[in-house]
Amino acid sequence: MTSGFAGSFWSSDYAGGLGVLFQKLQQGVQENQQILTIARLRADAEEAYGNSLASITPATERISGGFGRDEGASVRKAYEGVRTEMEVAAQNHRKIASNIRELVVNPFSRWADQHAARVQNSQDDLQARIKLHDRQADAVRKFRSQYYNKCRLVEDLEEEDKLAFQDPQSEVSQSPRVKVPTIKMSEPEESDDDPIELGDETYQPEQVKKILTHVLETIKLQEVRVPILGTYQNCSTGADITEYIQKHMAATSVSYAERIGQDLISAGFLRLVGNVGNTFANSSRMNYQWKSKVFQITGIPEKKKGLERSGTVMSTMSQDSFTVDSPVGAVQELISGWNPLNNPYPNETPAERLRREAREADERYKAAVKKLDSLRCNLEEAMIDHLKFMERCELDRLKAIKAVILDFSGAISNVIPSLQSTVDKMMLFQETIQPLGDVRYLLENYRTGPFHPKVVTYENYYNSVDEQTFGVDLEARARSDRKRVPVIVTTILTFLDNHYPDLEGDEARRGIWLVDVPLAQTHSLRAAINTGKTFPHEILEKYDIPIVASVLKLYLLELPDSLVSSHVYEIVKTIYSTTATETSEETRISVIQSTLGQLRLANIATLDAITTHFTRLIELTSADETYVAALANTLAPCILRPRVESSLTMNERYSYRLIRDLFAHKEAIFGELKRASTLTHSASGAQRPRAISTDESNRRANYEERNRAIAAQRSPRATSPAPGPRNGIAHRRDRSQTRFPVNTSSPTERRGTVGSRNSLEVPGTADSPVVDDKGLNGNSDAQEHPSPSSTRVPFPRKHAGSLARSNRDSLSSMKGEDSGPRGVQLEDKPMDD
Repeated sequence: MTSGFAGSFWSSDYAGGLGVLFQKLQQGVQENQQILTIARLRADAEEAYGNSLASITPATERISGGFGRDEGASVRKAYEGVRTEMEVAAQNHRKIASNIRELVVNPFSRWADQHAARVQNSQDDLQARIKLHDRQADAVRKFRSQYYNKCRLVEDLEEEDKLAFQDPQSEVSQSPRVKVPTIKMSEPEESDDDPIELGDETYQPEQVKKILTHVLETIKLQEVRVPILGTYQNCSTGADITEYIQKHMAATSVSYAERIGQDLISAGFLRLVGNVGNTFANSSRMNYQWKSKVFQITGIPEKKKGLERSGTVMSTMSQDSFTVDSPVGAVQELISGWNPLNNPYPNETPAERLRREAREADERYKAAVKKLDSLRCNLEEAMIDHLKFMERCELDRLKAIKAVILDFSGAISNVIPSLQSTVDKMMLFQETIQPLGDVRYLLENYRTGPFHPKVVTYENYYNSVDEQTFGVDLEARARSDRKRVPVIVTTILTFLDNHYPDLEGDEARRGIWLVDVPLAQTHSLRAAINTGKTFPHEILEKYDIPIVASVLKLYLLELPDSLVSSHVYEIVKTIYSTTATETSEETRISVIQSTLGQLRLANIATLDAITTHFTRLIELTSADETYVAALANTLAPCILRPRVESSLTMNERYSYRLIRDLFAHKEAIFGELKRASTLTHSASGAQRPRAISTDESNRRANYEERNRAIAAQRSPRATSPAPGPRNGIAHRRDRSQTRFPVNTSSPTERRGTVGSRNSLEVPGTADSPVVDDKGLNGNSDAQEHPSPSSTRVPFPRKHAGSLARSNRDSLSSMKGEDSGPRGVQLEDKPMDD
């Protein structure tokens, strides 16, 4: 991301960083009004002063006699000269007032109003998007809780079934049967507290109570007689209900009001009487009865009419003798509620019902997570667009103020040369305004954090990560792929390595990592490959090469923890803050190697793959110091981030310095890591310790282990202590950790195979070194060194055969018909454990 507004006002909840920015932008709106106030008051003062000067001559003429009788005296000429100068001065001051209004007040007032409207519109749009995102996030948490509760009920039922047949005379086997009715009784109580959706809005139970109370107090309630069935109390017409919804619930159209009415029926507040079906319509002929549930919620007494009977059979069959509580109506309600033919699952057992509800809850939860992820991506795209637009608006505002002060001084200097000293001071003031410096000051003092998206991932109850790629823990992703380096990394790196020769010139090859790719294009590719599965190269072929590189950078940014874990950030900080002058470079590299050795093998292997890619790119394209520094600045937030971003960490350069050391000493650092890994696991054969997880997803494993222990205690036959399977697992683990998955040749060895350092050569012969489980990876966001920015990717692909002659020589190994496959080959061996 860029280092301007679009890369500086981010926070974990999105609203925090935007709040700081828009507070400063609204401050700029008030500054515009202050400038306008100064100009208006100065124009008023100049006009008042000119009018005062103009009133002097009429005042002197009202005095009779005097200079009027002395026609030729020299004293009279001096008097008339003084009076004329005052009249000229009055005209000049009036002209100053007119110029200020025409050149400053009127145009800048219109521009300031437009600027305020632009800021307010952006703020309102982003706040609406954040509100929608937060509402969906709450829904995800609700669906996740429901899904986990259903899974627990399924497990409890399975546990009851297993224990019920082990010891029929035991009290333990009988006690779980009591849980089933208790669970069934608790479910409707939880549903009463759930929010209710009416139209596009979601209302809490307390809000629903207020709305229903106001409805019953406002809308007309009447009796409706239905032939044969009787009389229904507490009824309202569809037209009355629609009118109320449009007037009090902000329904902008009749169709939207009918939609809210249908939601009232679905929520169990209304029912259609006198017609077949249960559809809401804006009609004065269709009547709807407010159910008893509404009166129970609001506390308003329900109007009921006692049963009236006459002495004759004919009178009993008349319409007047039936009420809503008549036997016919009660029987009809009983039959309609009991009707077993409407049950979609007629022969479903309690266990099958719980499993079905768990599956349905899982689908709702999964769909909610996908919708939240889509909303988050749209929100981030809109934020970046608005932030870039606000940065231009703020820069234009500062330039406009500079122009206003220049016009303000010109309105005065063009009229009264005697005020030159004042004009000079005003010119000095406008010269001191530096728009770019003010924007830089705003960023340095008010930025809240760099671009670091927080992904809400789908958390499967059984700990599966097959539904999502982005935002999933690196080691979990690697284990799911059965690789030491995630497949997405190796696939993208192989694709980039194969397409480097398609770019014309080393500058174009280096530049793909510094391009500011629009986030919408990156998200488009992200959505195509965010499936949790292996994807073919054909998907990447549809996108420009910088977009593919950008999606890899986005993948690293969306990891829950940085590639070099944030837990060692303070250690890295200590290395570079204490060893700069006290220790040698060799000691510093040794400490870095020891620190990286604390990381998980998946992180080490992926970091080695990324470092191998960029060291080869730097070497084979003869990159200069400026490019290496810009590349390190771009990769810094992708490789190492602090656990908590603060104003202090945003100015720290430890991540940048770590990347520079990885570039400069790759072989020393990772070679030692591989040797240490081989010696340690070959000598001891010990398993790599794993952290004890307290995640709820281990519930099933713990439950099965407990059952095995119970079965072992009850079994009359002792189990054999033979450690065969356990030892087998330990042996396989040791062999997996001994094989370090990344084997790359040194830069010195590769230099002998390249033949020329003017261009990137991708070895394709049998003698070429093969990168195992590594690849070429990177991330962009240069901070100190500006990177090319454009809304479209300026790197058209070009076939290797059409490269320039200077590049054609260094890529001669790719032209041969008998040569191997083009590009560095990434081979990732499967994990044995």
